[in-house]
Amino acid sequence: MISAIRGSVLSFRSSPFEAPESEYLYYEEDGLVVMEDGKISKIGPATQLLSELERSVVVTHYKHSLIMPGFIDCHVHYPQTEIIGAYGKQLIDWLNKYTFVAEQKFGDKAHASLTAELFLKEALSVGTTTASVFCTVEPASVDAFFEQSVKFGMRNIAGKVLMDRNAPYALLDTAQTGYDQSKKLIEKWHGKDRCLYSVTPRFAPTSSPEQMEMTGALWQESPGTYLQSHISENLDEIEWVKSLFPDASGYLDVYEKFGQIGPRAIYGHGVHLCEAELQRLHESGTSLAHCPTSNFFLGSGLFSVEEAKREDRPVRVGLATDLGAGTSFSQLSTMGEAYKAAQLKGYSLSAFHAFYLATRGAAEALYLEDQVGSIEKGMEADLVVLDLKATRLMAHRLNYADTLHEILFVLMTLADPRTVKSTYIGGKLVADRNITTGQMEFHTV
Repeated sequence: MISAIRGSVLSFRSSPFEAPESEYLYYEEDGLVVMEDGKISKIGPATQLLSELERSVVVTHYKHSLIMPGFIDCHVHYPQTEIIGAYGKQLIDWLNKYTFVAEQKFGDKAHASLTAELFLKEALSVGTTTASVFCTVEPASVDAFFEQSVKFGMRNIAGKVLMDRNAPYALLDTAQTGYDQSKKLIEKWHGKDRCLYSVTPRFAPTSSPEQMEMTGALWQESPGTYLQSHISENLDEIEWVKSLFPDASGYLDVYEKFGQIGPRAIYGHGVHLCEAELQRLHESGTSLAHCPTSNFFLGSGLFSVEEAKREDRPVRVGLATDLGAGTSFSQLSTMGEAYKAAQLKGYSLSAFHAFYLATRGAAEALYLEDQVGSIEKGMEADLVVLDLKATRLMAHRLNYADTLHEILFVLMTLADPRTVKSTYIGGKLVADRNITTGQMEFHTV
């Protein structure tokens, strides 16, 4: 089936960190995106392409709107949806007081399914179409997540948490059971529909050397899968890792010793990485997820996008909400916080750079840039439509915006959930805001 959507169209052809605007930016003020069999078949000026379409093709015209690739969240915990906004001190205290308590409920498949459905609807309502997701130690939490993901047709990455020490007994597996359960889940879910599996050691302190060894082995013997974890988020955490792995030269070295770096490995935070570690990330093709709202909320520190993307050794970096230490599902809000984090590091993050980090840059961090993250012929048709008149304030402010960059900067600074008008997955409308009630309505595929 062929369908099309019309409006202003924005996408990135390459990285604004590495190329001039004339090369990295695609913008069509009155554009048309034609979709067929889940993929983009044509893109270009509406006046030109409309004449090429058969009369039977349905064209949805989004006036005063911006059509973009769906947002991609590189690091998020769906079981933490129920603890978003929970008061805590810093990372370890917050984990013990809230996270580990909440995650003990996810052996209950019904609870996991209810949470996964809510999580995915909230993500779609703010234009997120792909995410790299942590489940819990319970295999049922993975089944629940992927079952709900398939209902919406989403390309999501997820995996069972591996954790055999330094956590409540109810959340522990063993090196062997973690390996066995993960292997079965990989066989069940990786490559099914649009599901992708990620081997998921929570972070080095909660896995023994034996589990770390088996985790690396599992990932290496499972081609095409991902590996996700955390690194250098908090100063006390870093000291803890030093005490647990005294033979390692640093935090990244712990993961490298156990075969856990390389393409399709992505680590959340990286706030306190040293230059040698950033160089090694670049050389190995390992990615980082920038989680500004979480880093602010837990007082972890300020990640430097400028330093990570340094021209002589750029690291793959994507934007992430890190819910539930992160305080919003919205990548628009997260872009605004990324700008503030950069300002505090003495660097001005432009709107073009921020939107890139949430779309094509995030896709590159997840090695999915040939499938999602851009609006180009042959790409999967995961799209978001942003309403430039979603609120009175936004409409008024944009009346005085003279450039595309200023429009984008206003969107990420005045981010409001109502800004997202519609979300498409595989060319199908799965979330659409009711103009009467203002509420998002959802459709499974």
